[in-house]
Amino acid sequence: MKTKLLTALLLGSSVLGFAGVASAADVTLNIESWRNDDLAIWKDKLIPAFEAKNPGIKVVFGPSSPTEYDAALGAKLAAGSAGDLITCRPFDKSLELYKKGNLADLTKLAGMENFSDVAKSAWTTDDGSATFCVPMASVIHGFIYNKEAFEKLGLKVPETRDEFFAALDKIKADGTYIPMAMGTKDLWEAATMGYQNIGPNYWKGEEGRLALIKGEQKLTDKDWVEPYAELAKWKSYLGDGFEAQTYPDSQNLFTLGRAAIFPAGSWEIGLFNTQAQFKMGAFPPPVGKAGDTCYISDHTDIGIGLNAASKNADAAKTFLTWVASPEFATIYANALPGFFSLNSTPVKMEDPLAQEFVSWREKCKPTIRSTYQVLSRGTPNLENETWVESANVINGTDTPEVAAEKLQKGLDSWYKPAK
Repeated sequence: MKTKLLTALLLGSSVLGFAGVASAADVTLNIESWRNDDLAIWKDKLIPAFEAKNPGIKVVFGPSSPTEYDAALGAKLAAGSAGDLITCRPFDKSLELYKKGNLADLTKLAGMENFSDVAKSAWTTDDGSATFCVPMASVIHGFIYNKEAFEKLGLKVPETRDEFFAALDKIKADGTYIPMAMGTKDLWEAATMGYQNIGPNYWKGEEGRLALIKGEQKLTDKDWVEPYAELAKWKSYLGDGFEAQTYPDSQNLFTLGRAAIFPAGSWEIGLFNTQAQFKMGAFPPPVGKAGDTCYISDHTDIGIGLNAASKNADAAKTFLTWVASPEFATIYANALPGFFSLNSTPVKMEDPLAQEFVSWREKCKPTIRSTYQVLSRGTPNLENETWVESANVINGTDTPEVAAEKLQKGLDSWYKPAK
């Protein structure tokens, strides 16, 4: 009897020992990120969905402060203590990490076929030979409007530029609302929600953007000057003192119901939903005439890559393939309305304003901000200079032609397109 009991105890301890080994064999993946606002979404929604289908792989989301992320990540990579998965900023910062050997080549990762070249552009080498991060989300530009204001004034949603300015004139003449809430004090607002918002309809999105990089077009060409000519017309619709108006001021003017239209990025949706006490709608940048092809800035914003030094590369690739799936896209995009999946499979948005933005992909051609790839690597920085000149044009201190000449001269001083 004692022998049987001893045998049972030994077997029990053996089984427990094997269970302990199995548990110890579970892989834990650590994610580096600057998106500390997303901690609850990862913890409560994304990670449980992945772990339920992938027993044996645990995931920990460990974000840093946004302002400290780049320095903290660099120090961890140098020390060999960085996580297995690295959240990727768009364009040059991530490209630099790839060139240093910190990010693995994911070109052949299962799931990458779910993304278009435009979606992958922020994390692809200049020659297009390698993609090193899985695209996660983009932000879309357009205009958010106060539906109640439009109803009171009998306005229809504008589709052409003539209709857009006719609506602005009617709002201004009525006097109840500021036609558009946008200031020029912070500079970037004028460029990001102004020039880069309406510009793609003039330079034909990717066609013009890539031609600029190749040196086949210049910023002094008609398609690049005309958006500034339109911006110059915005001045009389922005309300008194717009030159001293900050970005938060613009947000407040709109959400308090004092302005009818907000030139916007889709990232506003979450905040506006909590602050505005009126119904909102959205429309894409109006085209020149009815029937013209429309273009939208569907700007690549965030991706995720594999630490080339990770000791859990296989498990990390399993996770990245899941990030590239429609399941991840649906969970992520609905958890963060206004940050849209870059997956080619359409995602039905639960938030009606977010759905309005993302529906434009079905009728408009996507592009990204013209200054972000290649063209802002030198000095003067084209992105920052575009901020300045967009504000100058709206303020009336530079003509569209002068602004374009300044920008092209600055670009010519350091950028020589590859032949």
